[in-house]
Amino acid sequence: MTARIIDGKVIAAELRGRVADEVARVRRDHQLTPGLAVVLVGNDPASEVYVRSKHTQTQAAGMASFEHKLPADVSEGDLLVLIARLNHDPRVHGILVQLPLPKTLHTETIINAIDPAKDVDGLHPNNAGRLAGGFAALSPCTPLGCIILTKSVHASIEGMNAIVIGRSNLVGRPLVQLLLNENATVTIAHSRSRDLAKLCAQADLVYAAVGRPEMVRGDWLKLGATVIDVGINRIPVPGAKPKLVGDVAFQEALDVAGAITPVPGGVGQMTVACLLVNTLRAACAIHGLPAPAV
Repeated sequence: MTARIIDGKVIAAELRGRVADEVARVRRDHQLTPGLAVVLVGNDPASEVYVRSKHTQTQAAGMASFEHKLPADVSEGDLLVLIARLNHDPRVHGILVQLPLPKTLHTETIINAIDPAKDVDGLHPNNAGRLAGGFAALSPCTPLGCIILTKSVHASIEGMNAIVIGRSNLVGRPLVQLLLNENATVTIAHSRSRDLAKLCAQADLVYAAVGRPEMVRGDWLKLGATVIDVGINRIPVPGAKPKLVGDVAFQEALDVAGAITPVPGGVGQMTVACLLVNTLRAACAIHGLPAPAV
């Protein structure tokens, strides 16, 4: 048995196409152009790549893109002033502050300052609380992408046993809530869980988001399980560039899983596409329009 490879690149491209169609419809029928503002503090190379990708894909979808690049030593007060301005800017429907922030800035204070209606990262306590309560909310983009990738394999995940390895506010915790909303039976585990292999062996759906290279081994998996690997880890290779690997031992898993996302080319592709989805949804909600068909 060889697992089906879940092609995040293809699925993300299809999703971006649907978003672009909906953006065109909203512009035509309601004279509304969704706008996304991205704030980058400092010059972290990885963050710069992400921001560039977001800018390109936002424009390609027909949305307005606003970039704000600030020096690493910007004061918290100045950053909060910018966020307040974006909160009140009618052209902006989504605000994303690229993380991680420099240690001189208090991340929680910055996130809490974003208007929850424009919080397309889904990290504001209002959105996190609504999601936890089973109410409509803007959800973090990576977990949203995980659900879409899962549904490319299973039309319904109702009643399936799922395990989420990792409990971060950005991925693990909101992913659990999204799975519960889909009526899956969910176990949340982490690096300190006892007998993690045994827990994984019971799961139809395995979500690895713990940030440890190839931690989840092939012999942990239930035969035919769907594996969504959120991890992006760089491991050194003597005499060559570092290699990107996930949190799952991919080659081992190929012989056991029914379907699996590769790293790269899996979940990472979906994150920006889901950011566009959230921006479009936020724009429609802010203007009292029906939810878009994406």
